[in-house]
Amino acid sequence: MKNSIYKKMEVLADSAKYDVSCSSSGSDSNYKTGELGATHKSGICHTYTADGRCVSLLKVLFTNHCIYDCSYCINRKSNDIRREAFTPRQLADITINFYKRNYIEGLFLSSGIVKDEDHTMNLILRALKILRHEYKFNGYIHVKLIPGSSDELIREVVALANRVSSNIELPSNKSLKLLAPNKTKEKVLQPLKYARDISLEKETKPIGMSTQLIVGATPESDKDILKLSSVLYDKALLKRVYYSAYIPVNDDKNLPAVITKPPLLREHRLYQADWLLRFYDFTWDEIVDEENPNLDEDVDPKTFWALQNLQYFPMEVNAASKDELLRIPGIGVRGVFKILKARRFKSLDFEDLKKLKISLKRARYFITCKGKYQKDVAFYKEDIKQAIVKPPQKKIIQPSLFDMDYSAITGEI
Repeated sequence: MKNSIYKKMEVLADSAKYDVSCSSSGSDSNYKTGELGATHKSGICHTYTADGRCVSLLKVLFTNHCIYDCSYCINRKSNDIRREAFTPRQLADITINFYKRNYIEGLFLSSGIVKDEDHTMNLILRALKILRHEYKFNGYIHVKLIPGSSDELIREVVALANRVSSNIELPSNKSLKLLAPNKTKEKVLQPLKYARDISLEKETKPIGMSTQLIVGATPESDKDILKLSSVLYDKALLKRVYYSAYIPVNDDKNLPAVITKPPLLREHRLYQADWLLRFYDFTWDEIVDEENPNLDEDVDPKTFWALQNLQYFPMEVNAASKDELLRIPGIGVRGVFKILKARRFKSLDFEDLKKLKISLKRARYFITCKGKYQKDVAFYKEDIKQAIVKPPQKKIIQPSLFDMDYSAITGEI
């Protein structure tokens, strides 16, 4: 029996590794006497919380059986792979045993679709009820909602989970029709819309929601991806969008030709652009547009925007507003507050910024201090980008024979 459970764990944990929407920006959990797993600002497996802690969770599929045949998915029904499934009791027992051994702080649970959507959602719900009601587990639980399941089942899961998600996977219905014919954008978003509406009800706990978009499996541009993310944020459907560089696991005529490596740098730039949307008050069409539909992989998105909009620069550090300072490449939210606080007492120069530990690697090309601009690089787009991408190397001056101190060699004083 133990070997059977271990094999299930091995298969279902490995099958879950491609889902990157497995993180939390923090979840509050109120401690209750006699209950397990009370946490403070806890997050998800192998990530960092707002207070700097690295936390972990059990990340598994309930089952890798699936009636869908998505081209990009290792668990699609047409693949000849080993299939496993937990029972609700098995999953609950494993989670509690791992928690008691201090292996995990919570659970991330996704699943293939077995029989139909409601059947699968009901199995997940039964596992959650055992954890919450029987074991009194008060720890973090993130559940992947099953698109197409009933509103009542979604309501019950939302009541028991700390976070829910539903993966859109691809940015357009055209791409979904090509690679995931059982899905539509509307079908995937419906559980999130209902979960949002539940959260807005009185006396209902707010719940974080997220989704995942695969990058590079279809021809959509960064503009298409960021526009979709922005709409989802604006409609309060999501707290996070996760971007996953396409990793080929199947041979399929509708998938891209063999790639030498996943587009990880593009994924990274999309995360940076997403940060600008959520925390820096940028709009998607400021970051990318018809003329520049894709991010520049050579520079971060804020620098990319600044280079396209040099008419706003250089900004005078001692006069710029908070919102203007936030637009300066290389200066983050903490740096802006340091500057605002320090300049109440004096006018700042470049040395003062260094003392405040403000990084000037990029910022120096977009600011003036007391009206002075750095003198090393001319204020032209091409010159600035070149200096950022390939900063000039400091020359190492080798001492000549006439400069050497021979006393170190001869022992003379």
